[in-house]
Amino acid sequence: MPAQGKTQPSLFIPHGGGPCFFMDWTMGPRDTWDSMAAWLRGLAATLPERPKGVLVISGHWEEDAFAVTGAANPPLIYDYYGFPEHTYQLKYPAPGEPGLAGHIVRLLIEAGLPARVDAARGFDHGVFIPFLLIFPEAEIPIVQMSLHHSLDPELHLAAGRALAALRDEGVLIVGSGMSYHNMQGFGDPRS
Repeated sequence: MPAQGKTQPSLFIPHGGGPCFFMDWTMGPRDTWDSMAAWLRGLAATLPERPKGVLVISGHWEEDAFAVTGAANPPLIYDYYGFPEHTYQLKYPAPGEPGLAGHIVRLLIEAGLPARVDAARGFDHGVFIPFLLIFPEAEIPIVQMSLHHSLDPELHLAAGRALAALRDEGVLIVGSGMSYHNMQGFGDPRS
């Protein structure tokens, strides 16, 4: 991909708890997720221009090599449990981008890192939940990349350096997660 347009940022965004933004909460404050949802809804307006594509790295996917979704129309993976039925009917038909997936894998391999395209994997909730708010029209191509199962910081920093040039090609790079992810222990001071 040739460099064009303005440099996109790389961001770390929260994706909340499961389908949190799309529920009617009966326990706890009803507005618990409202501020985060509003921030995600306003995120697109802060970008230097509309991205040509988005690379999302979600902590919900670990592999023995950096894997990148390569499907043209990735399915959704409802990787949350015990939520109301309507949250398993959410749709986010953003296109994949096999060309971008291949480009990402080449950049990683050229940097000496293990990488491959996964043509079957879909988008987990670390992608479709926040992007339903950020780009609700689902028109911008998205690819998702796994973490390396070793969780080795140096390996992941090397991947970041290898992929940094994507930002100059109009690709928004997004890490999706939260600093705290033990939802069973949420609010329990012993966890």
